[in-house]
Amino acid sequence: MANTADIKNGLCIEFNHGLYMVTEFQHVKPGKGPAFVRTKLKNIETGKVIDNTFSSGHKITTARIERRAHQYLYKDDLGYHFMDNSSYEQMSLEEGLIVGAQFLKDGQNVEVVYHAELEKPLTCELPAFVVLQITYTEPGIKGDTATNSTKSATLETGAEIQVPLFINQDEKIKVDTRTGSYSERVK
Repeated sequence: MANTADIKNGLCIEFNHGLYMVTEFQHVKPGKGPAFVRTKLKNIETGKVIDNTFSSGHKITTARIERRAHQYLYKDDLGYHFMDNSSYEQMSLEEGLIVGAQFLKDGQNVEVVYHAELEKPLTCELPAFVVLQITYTEPGIKGDTATNSTKSATLETGAEIQVPLFINQDEKIKVDTRTGSYSERVK
């Protein structure tokens, strides 16, 4: 059990029959009335962000979560298969638990977030940026860098994203896994 003085970014709490992570908080002490803490809470299972205000001194229930390094192995009918980097145990996750599943490639390292008491996987997070090769896109035109125009490109994982016109097939690019957008070309 904790109270509002213990709230900080990244704290995982049990709230409204779910697990929420504090993404933003602000302690407010108005000139009139009691102090309170304004928070933005992200549901770990659904990703939905809600605003909530706790009165100062309010008791909150914290939840212990652990981040463990895993390596992506393959995908089949049962889901996506991962191997724990420390114990070498294999496990499978359904696609709904993986943030940015379309950008997973064999051998990639990810972090799986577990509920420590239940030993239940909550979500799987890819690195913020991954480097992927373009397997198909229309040919680029030299000098087409002045406009903000984009074209469709298929990546080695099968995902399709929008890239600038000057990007060619077989080039490697950096992709933001949180937004699914092109970031930069990699040499």
